[in-house]
Amino acid sequence: MAKVLAALRHHWKKSTFGACLLGWGGHWLYGKHCDNLLRRAACQEAQAFGNQLMPATMPLKKATVFLNPAACKGKAGNLFEKNAAPILHLSGLDVTVVKTDYEGQAKQLLEIMENTDLIIVAGGDGTVQEVLQEPGLLRIMAAFSKIPIGFIPLGKTCTLSHTLYPESTNQVQHITNATLAILKGETVPLDVLQIKGEKEQPVFAVSGLRWGSYRDAGVKASKYWYLGPLKTKAAHLFSIFKEWPQKHRAALMYVGPTERPPEEPEEKSSRPPLYVRLYRRLRSYWSSPKEFPQEVAPEDWEELKLSTIELSIATRNRQLDLARTKDFMDICIEAESVGKGEFVHRGSQKMRDPHMCPEGSQCIQASRCILQLPEGTEGSFGIDNEEYEAMPVEVKLLPRKLRFFCDPKIREQLLQAVVQ
Repeated sequence: MAKVLAALRHHWKKSTFGACLLGWGGHWLYGKHCDNLLRRAACQEAQAFGNQLMPATMPLKKATVFLNPAACKGKAGNLFEKNAAPILHLSGLDVTVVKTDYEGQAKQLLEIMENTDLIIVAGGDGTVQEVLQEPGLLRIMAAFSKIPIGFIPLGKTCTLSHTLYPESTNQVQHITNATLAILKGETVPLDVLQIKGEKEQPVFAVSGLRWGSYRDAGVKASKYWYLGPLKTKAAHLFSIFKEWPQKHRAALMYVGPTERPPEEPEEKSSRPPLYVRLYRRLRSYWSSPKEFPQEVAPEDWEELKLSTIELSIATRNRQLDLARTKDFMDICIEAESVGKGEFVHRGSQKMRDPHMCPEGSQCIQASRCILQLPEGTEGSFGIDNEEYEAMPVEVKLLPRKLRFFCDPKIREQLLQAVVQ
């Protein structure tokens, strides 16, 4: 024992390195063990769904998974196979996986739409964008909105996960919780933004649109990867040296909030017999006088000239309120007079919460808006963290258009807020 201690003392540098390596290896193995325990517990919970008895005439529920293997720097495929796929198969679902190996491959959605009971998007914000942007989706939007959608967060940016699931620092736990939430069947309605520019095909977004200096600097942060945690501040700092002050000028026309209509019943009553329908039609024809269609009141548009450092148009999906009586989107026009130090500091905050509206900003609630840009305007929009060319656009709110699976605790909190 004395010889061992003497050797360790004599080679203290090697001993210290070995102890650190051993400690790190033990911590890594313990983390893997905890992840395996989480996967096992999730699979046991999913197996309880698969063991439930069902009538022999009832077909299995079909689930279509749109998986983006390129998400999370190419790790999404492995994350899905290890954490989510076993849960889905043990639950008794008939699972079909469509891998979006290249852009536009999600068009298979149109071929599978009639034969699926639920859709699962496995990836990040870009995967959700790809599924929603298909051209044929415009024709079947009404049918698509009736199919519940599940979201498994596998990408680098997963904005929807903050709305649908509780926060978790463990990636395995976050993925398994999201997959189990799909099996539990609780859903919440989410708003969608229809963004239409000069092109005929509109773009749909569940988070919102950003245009401005913070977004432009944030996109370039990955170029400074060698600076580690300082890369975000460096991207905003270097953008100051290129141009200052940074102003974005445009004209904005908008319409205020609209009244929320009552929800339609999910199940419609069966169609009455033919003779009953004929009787009702004849009675309505002879008894009631013909009514002329009422004139629709013109929309009250307001116009605003703006000069801002950043403009954002966001849905209310981050602050879900089932008791809200009006439907609207939030338009945030940030003040153009921002100090350089404050710009760098606020840029880091916006990387964590892109649609935050700081103090001193002009906030507008609208159901529709038209953004007119001066001729020759350069730059890009950020629509759900995807880059699009900046151009004049019309943004229209589609309230409660899609239903997403969520954690039952999240839905319970929303319902309690309604009761209070």
